[in-house]
Amino acid sequence: MGGDNGDKARVIQVLLFMSGINTLLQTLIGSRLPTVMGASFAFTLPLLSIINDYTDENFTSEHDRFVHGMRTIQGSLIVSSFVNIILGYSRAWGELTRFFSPIAVVPVVCLVGLGLFARGFPLLGNCVEIGLPMLILLVISQQYLKRLHSRAHLILERFALLFCIGIIWAFAAILTAAGAYNNVKAATKESCRTDRSFLISTAPWIKIPYPFQWGTPIFRASHVFGMIGAALVSSAESTGTFFAAARLSGATAPPAHVLSRSIGLQGIGMLLEGLFGSLVGTTASVENVGLLGLTHIGSRRVVQISTAFMIFFSIFGKFGAFFASIPLPIFAAIYCILLGIVAASGITFIQFANNNSMRNIYVLGVSLFLGLSIPQYFAMNTTFDGHGPVRTKAGWFNNILNTIFSSPPTVAIIVGTVLDNTLEAKHVDDRGVPWWKPFQHSKGDVRTEEFYSYPLRINEYIPTRFL
Repeated sequence: MGGDNGDKARVIQVLLFMSGINTLLQTLIGSRLPTVMGASFAFTLPLLSIINDYTDENFTSEHDRFVHGMRTIQGSLIVSSFVNIILGYSRAWGELTRFFSPIAVVPVVCLVGLGLFARGFPLLGNCVEIGLPMLILLVISQQYLKRLHSRAHLILERFALLFCIGIIWAFAAILTAAGAYNNVKAATKESCRTDRSFLISTAPWIKIPYPFQWGTPIFRASHVFGMIGAALVSSAESTGTFFAAARLSGATAPPAHVLSRSIGLQGIGMLLEGLFGSLVGTTASVENVGLLGLTHIGSRRVVQISTAFMIFFSIFGKFGAFFASIPLPIFAAIYCILLGIVAASGITFIQFANNNSMRNIYVLGVSLFLGLSIPQYFAMNTTFDGHGPVRTKAGWFNNILNTIFSSPPTVAIIVGTVLDNTLEAKHVDDRGVPWWKPFQHSKGDVRTEEFYSYPLRINEYIPTRFL
């Protein structure tokens, strides 16, 4: 794609800045759940497609190649954002979620966590001497040491993760300074060293992201369709993450109208990302939902306060680059815990349906297996430049299908919802619909209004069709 370390630092700043803005919007007038919006991996294939299209073109410098690619990404994000905006604010997405039941939600939420297994131990294994101690220390301190004293219980339950990151990060810095990674493979240096990316030296002290900072957006139909597929996938993944967040934070399942406005607002966020020149769109962060279960802190106020730090670190680049020097295996060790918690929260939804029904076992088994197996097939048959197994003469069609079927939660939504709504249940209670239905309406449960209503009586000034 071109570009230097300075360009990389600016991209990270924009991603962090837009994550902070979108998180604040979602917690205020979107899902109202304590979820953080982060960069979505669903945009990887469309991104590779754009990069591949400019590989053979001649540019005066690598920086010009980078800027040209960013302008194309901007245009694609701007156009594809209207898909989410229309699906959300037309309430079409909410109407689709009315076909859900606990049986359909189980594989979706499970695969929101399990679908990211490659970011767990496989990434940790790239630097075992840092990742494995982090994993062991986190489990011991957060689950065992907190039993020593009542005061230790409260502190370690909430802050053990920060203590562990600080300890292992310092250990990694000592190894780097001592020269432990001077004569190792390049891949090991990339994973283990704390100074691997040179972001601190290249990041500006102060840089405020602004619209069209890379130049005028470039619009190409072939790239736009790939981004549309990614936008649909990010909507499906966010939906599963919202269900997990509601479960772990003690809220009722999000009603259809809340999911609609959340996806619509996610589209507006994607539009802003296109205007400000972000690299990818955002989706609800699975890792931070797992953090709700780990720390037992489910307050949206805490998340809103954290957005101030995200925006601060995005503007004052040196500070953000400092935290970006944390080796990835440390995060991988954390993911092993957090993603497992999210997957387990999905399994808990089965308690509201008939666990002994062979019909339900069939739907769950097929949805879970295909939700893992189909994306794995697409991943194994995707080339380095982003060409997946669907290779027709229509490139836009290839990008859409390859993106959609590379996402485990999206495949689980498609398979699970179709099977659950077409296979007849012997008893009305088998699917868990009597428990589920009250939460699908704004007035169906007295707690729904408490959890999901707009703040400061904003709902009095908004047309009812948008509530």
